[in-house]
Amino acid sequence: MDSWAHPAYRSSEGPTMTTRQPKDPNLDSNSDLLTRTSWVDAKTAYREIKKGRAFGNTCALRLRGTLQKHLFNLGCCIQKHCGKVLFVGLLLLSLCCVGLKTATIETDVNKLWVEAGGRLEKELAYTKEKLGEGSGYTSQLIVQTPKLGTNVLSAESFRLHLKAVEAATKVTVDMYDIKWKFKDLCMPMTFPRFDNHLLDSILDNVLPCVIITPLDCFWEGSKLLGPDNPIAIPGMNRITWANLNPKQLVQELKDLEIPFPSDTIEEMLQRAGITSAYQEKPCLNPTDEDCPQTAPNYHDKQIPNVGSEVTGGCSGFASKYMHWEEDLIIGGAQKNKNGYIFRAGALQSIVRLMGEKNMYEHYLDDYKVNNIEWSQEAARKVLEKWQREYTSVVNKVLNETMQDNVYSFSSISLTDILEQFSEVSIVRVALGYCLMLVYAAISLLRWNDAIYSQSGIGIAGVLLVALSVAAGLGLCSVFQIGFNASTTQIIPFLALGLGVDDMFLIALTFAENSRKDDIPYMDQTGECLKRTGVSVLITSLSNACAFFMAAIIPIPALRAFALQAAILILFNLGSILLIYPAIISLDLMRRQEKRVDVFCCFEGSSANRVIELQSRPQSPPPEYREASPPPSYRDIHRHNTMTTLGPDGVHPVTVLVGENNDGARFHSAVSPSSLPPSATSSRQCLTPDEDQSCKDRCVQTQQECCKLSLTWFAKKVYGPLLQKASVKILVIILFSVLLAFGVWGTTKVKDGLELTDIVPRETTEYKFLETQSKYFGFFHIYAVTKDFDYPNNQQLLHKYHNAFLRVENIIKKEDGSLPDSWLILMRNWLLDLQRAFDRDYQLGCITRDRWYDNATEDGIFAYKLLIQTGDSDSPINRDLALTSRLVDSDGIINIDAFYIYLTAWTSNDAIAYDASMSDLTPVPREWLHLAEEVEFLIPRSQPLTYAQFPFYLNNMADTDEITSTIKQIRTICDTYVAKGLPTYPSGIPFTFWEQYLNLRFYLMLSLICVLGAVFMVITFILMNPWAAFMVVMVLAMTVVELFGFMGLVSIKLSAVPAVILIVSVGIGVEFTVHILLAFITCIGTRNARMNIALRHMLAPVMHGAVSTLLGVIMLVGSEFDFIVRYFFYVLSALILIGVLNGLVLLPVLLSILGPPAEIIPRDNADRIQPPTPEPSPVPQRAMRTVSKRVFPGRVPSDISLTTITEEPTQYSSHEIVVHPEVVVETS
Repeated sequence: MDSWAHPAYRSSEGPTMTTRQPKDPNLDSNSDLLTRTSWVDAKTAYREIKKGRAFGNTCALRLRGTLQKHLFNLGCCIQKHCGKVLFVGLLLLSLCCVGLKTATIETDVNKLWVEAGGRLEKELAYTKEKLGEGSGYTSQLIVQTPKLGTNVLSAESFRLHLKAVEAATKVTVDMYDIKWKFKDLCMPMTFPRFDNHLLDSILDNVLPCVIITPLDCFWEGSKLLGPDNPIAIPGMNRITWANLNPKQLVQELKDLEIPFPSDTIEEMLQRAGITSAYQEKPCLNPTDEDCPQTAPNYHDKQIPNVGSEVTGGCSGFASKYMHWEEDLIIGGAQKNKNGYIFRAGALQSIVRLMGEKNMYEHYLDDYKVNNIEWSQEAARKVLEKWQREYTSVVNKVLNETMQDNVYSFSSISLTDILEQFSEVSIVRVALGYCLMLVYAAISLLRWNDAIYSQSGIGIAGVLLVALSVAAGLGLCSVFQIGFNASTTQIIPFLALGLGVDDMFLIALTFAENSRKDDIPYMDQTGECLKRTGVSVLITSLSNACAFFMAAIIPIPALRAFALQAAILILFNLGSILLIYPAIISLDLMRRQEKRVDVFCCFEGSSANRVIELQSRPQSPPPEYREASPPPSYRDIHRHNTMTTLGPDGVHPVTVLVGENNDGARFHSAVSPSSLPPSATSSRQCLTPDEDQSCKDRCVQTQQECCKLSLTWFAKKVYGPLLQKASVKILVIILFSVLLAFGVWGTTKVKDGLELTDIVPRETTEYKFLETQSKYFGFFHIYAVTKDFDYPNNQQLLHKYHNAFLRVENIIKKEDGSLPDSWLILMRNWLLDLQRAFDRDYQLGCITRDRWYDNATEDGIFAYKLLIQTGDSDSPINRDLALTSRLVDSDGIINIDAFYIYLTAWTSNDAIAYDASMSDLTPVPREWLHLAEEVEFLIPRSQPLTYAQFPFYLNNMADTDEITSTIKQIRTICDTYVAKGLPTYPSGIPFTFWEQYLNLRFYLMLSLICVLGAVFMVITFILMNPWAAFMVVMVLAMTVVELFGFMGLVSIKLSAVPAVILIVSVGIGVEFTVHILLAFITCIGTRNARMNIALRHMLAPVMHGAVSTLLGVIMLVGSEFDFIVRYFFYVLSALILIGVLNGLVLLPVLLSILGPPAEIIPRDNADRIQPPTPEPSPVPQRAMRTVSKRVFPGRVPSDISLTTITEEPTQYSSHEIVVHPEVVVETS
């Protein structure tokens, strides 16, 4: 007779009596089937409704039944091939991880925060197209503040400032075997070329770099200009800017009768305001041996009044084009009643370097780079290395002095900060994951039972989710979804937190099922997936859809984050539903072999004391098995009969239950604990409770202590507590107050992300940014005009330029006017020429046809310009010299010859053109005027497609001030665009801060999409809009409360907190959907269902929350204050708020307003009646030979028709056993 007939016998081990874990009747699967019917088997619930025994949501049950069927089959298949599935799954994940090799972290602000497809992106693209990438110049800043007191206006402080700036100008770096000095990289003053070797060599050496500094008010400012090697001129002293008087130098060269265009140079110097340079400025140290005799305080040796000298600003050597307004160089200035500055809090100097494109073009044909592969990339590397060395050198000045604080900052400093901020802290992530591993191991550990302990699958689950995160990021890298700060700082913890939530749910359900003897061994994994898979699908698909919907945000950094989060959630879903079941299947094998948890090499023993009289069913058996040896007379033979009330509660139903130890079963089998009082059973169990030893009692006591768990807490304490009406009222009141605080806090949230927030404290960069923001808030911006008919719209351009007078934060000249634009400078130059021509014409020096030797160079130049027609067929008309004007009475430049005049101006008034910083594109053609030449044809420049008006912004201390200024400037630009002038603003404020203009709109849009996606997914899978609405309502409250928390703790809204607000929906789903699903799948009153839901879901939700918090807690050790405040504080608050809303508020709301159960019995509010089993399938007969006899197939059944005890089988070697199936139901 087959071994299934002998409950205590195993063919592989011989006759044994095994022990098993004692069962909690309340956790018995039969009880679950009756009270949590659609959770255990939606198909059974659906059948009950169709038979008229209950009513409910048939659509949801049909869909759920289909999902459970496929999940059950999937789990059984995975368990059968667990080794193969695990190997292939890990192999695929590992292959995806290879994609991480191609990962790059994006730190370019333009590519992160500029709205994709928005106007700013188009504007930046237009600028890049016209000027090229890396054009223009970069500013390196030096700020000085006093250590003691509040005044920096002293000669000692200025001399220290001189030391710091001078140190910056002495910085050199070696790269490509070339020594690069400051003079090689700086933005030099431009001067025309005269084809005179002596003159050109003098100009090349003497023309200085542009440095904006308060030192230009004093003679010491000349020490910054060099040159390093004094210029030697025959018959004269060696020249440096410390002793150079340009006006006097030109006169001395004339006296030496050195041939050069003296009149032209004198006119240029006069027009630029280059006269005596620094020779007539006061000396900070009048005792300096090099202090010139022409200095005002040379003779009296008095220290100058620094405050009065810097009042009104300072001028460089070209006073007309190099005047630095006091707001630009003096911070925190206070003036007396006479208008003089008597106190200031900071000094600022700005050192300009060429952009990489300009530097590349500057040295493209230079002998200096002949031996290297010169490229724009090489120029960029030289500039970056020099800037880092500059920062290091200037900061040493701070270390060497105890007088004032000196801080430096370069354009590369910001890039370095963003790169450092975006770097993944391997140590921090590793420690966070280790904490999760430890927690998972401890939370799933059974201290009193090494065999049934689950630490191993907890550890494996965390490692699997971590591998899934890495694999998902690898795939994102392959798909070229860029990594950024949100990827490196949020994703590792978010994805792991969301993944381990589902892992804990499956692990705890697996532990629960393992204590149920009626689930066959080979069905364990399938049954686990069947019960938890739908919940996992809902949470994962809700989150994935939510994040995919959030990707509609056009900000690239947020879009990349949303796509990465969605992909990682799908990877986690695949790993949890496909690979993790293979892991628990292997753990089942370990249990079967009675191996110790984690340390599988060691055998263990179970700690229970209940004797198992029948072995756990394995799987639906084959039709026949080999005959087994007969059992001894000591074997126990028993059969069960059960009588219970029928569905109508009146007529009895008798069910005869057979042993069926071979594993055949039906899902409606009823345990004695789950029967109603009218049910009886003849089942008996032998338990050796008699004569317990002291050791046994200790073990029993230990087991009782170990029952103290979250499930026990939910069942005995927490659930009953929330069922009380007074507690519900208290919860509603407290959460109403919490929501009110959240709403109030949202009104306190300000927009912005200060640079000081992302820089580690106690660094020079942090102190610089703090000081610069406090005293200066300095930015350089441009008003750009595009392809446009410039000659015919000059008046519109002047009005557009003057419109910026209304912008309060733009630094203006002393008279309140704006700095001259390129068009004004060009007009003024032409007006000077026109006046010179008029004088010469009146004096008879110039006529219609010619000029005489006594004509001035400017008069001759004007004559050449006046006769230009602008017509390529007839370019010269001498009659125009007397009838036309270079500039008419309305200030409009001659329209027909506009681009010819542009050529002449940019080439011959190069200092003014360079000072205008207009970056005219296409670059105007070159033509140098020489008075002795009679060539009248002047090349015409191409029509302009790009030009810009430069402005300086000051007092831009916070985001509100910056965004207000941005709006004001944008309004001006939009107004003139409507008038036909294609224009837009450009500069760092627009690149960094314009995102805040629409951030709240996009955040709101994203949250609506995310919540809508969650609603649709839950509604579709559960077919229950009511339930979906309650989840979305709680999620919306979570977002509001988290947003309010940010306002209460002064966390500003930027892209990163916006991402976390979107994340809050995803994490909130994990805290709410599990509770909701458990609630609607239970039977009973709302109170009872709430209690059951908490009993089953409190543990996995809490474990997921705690594990996520343990991962986040490692952020508290970051050196970035931003990470601590914006990530640790906000994510911790999110987890706390999510747990409170999901485990306190939601259960109370469900107990009051919750949706009805999916199945409601018609005659019993607490449970369904034990369902009638489905008829067994028709058996397929299989033929095999055993002692020349044929045995028919046996029908798997739990029903036996007889209660007559079978005879011992050792008296017969062959027999035919027939188990008919009978279900008797009276109506």
